[in-house]
Amino acid sequence: MPTPRLPCLALFSLLPPLLAAAPASPALNQAWTALTNSRPQDVLRILDSGRVSRPERLAWAAARMSAQPATDDNMRAAEKILAELATGSDEPAAEAAYLQARLHQMYYVEPDYPRAAELYRALAARQPQSHWAQLGLVKLAVLKLYVLPDATAAGADRLAAAEALLAEIHEPLLQRDLHRQIGQAGVVLKQPLARLLPHLVAADRIGGITGTAHEDLIVQIGVLSLRAGLPGQAKEYFERYLREYPTNVRAWNANRLLAEANRQLAQEGGR
Repeated sequence: MPTPRLPCLALFSLLPPLLAAAPASPALNQAWTALTNSRPQDVLRILDSGRVSRPERLAWAAARMSAQPATDDNMRAAEKILAELATGSDEPAAEAAYLQARLHQMYYVEPDYPRAAELYRALAARQPQSHWAQLGLVKLAVLKLYVLPDATAAGADRLAAAEALLAEIHEPLLQRDLHRQIGQAGVVLKQPLARLLPHLVAADRIGGITGTAHEDLIVQIGVLSLRAGLPGQAKEYFERYLREYPTNVRAWNANRLLAEANRQLAQEGGR
């Protein structure tokens, strides 16, 4: 029995820019409504006999990726269309190339990480200013951090390959996401705090992280700063946590760690 897979999150952001760029057919409007309501099977039915425009073909392929059964045959059917669309130079081409890479990264039963990396890199070379190429570079960085051969070689600098991609990303929020990915990978891979902390701080400085992730990041930077011998930075983040989350359950521990940061600062001042 095919393994059920989560719906393709990219589906819900695929069509709005396309609808804005050109008049949408009634079928495409119906398909967009179905996509926003997590009904990929309805998209396949709506567009089954009328996939004429590039946006319609792209919507069909994206829905095919997300619909059940999630067999490799169905993924190949989606990839055939995505590969054809990706040969263009417009926005649907960039979106199609991105989704084709995602297929190889996480949708086929057996992922092909080198192939996904190759497709992300090719998209960035063809359409470097496209949002989808920029997003693809973040996904490429994750592959370089965790699974590609150069990331697992003995003695390899596990963060350097991903850090090199930062210079190619000009969208601030994607720069933030990549900094955050590098910082979190540094924690998981037990890299030196001096390497990973600046990335977490950079992600925080760019801003836009919300909810629990925002709270977690403030605490994490504070704790790691204390471990790294940076009591001034730790103090800044624990004080900020207490201002922003004074009644949360972690406030007691933040107060305790703030006291330790102040103690270390006082010790430094007395030297």
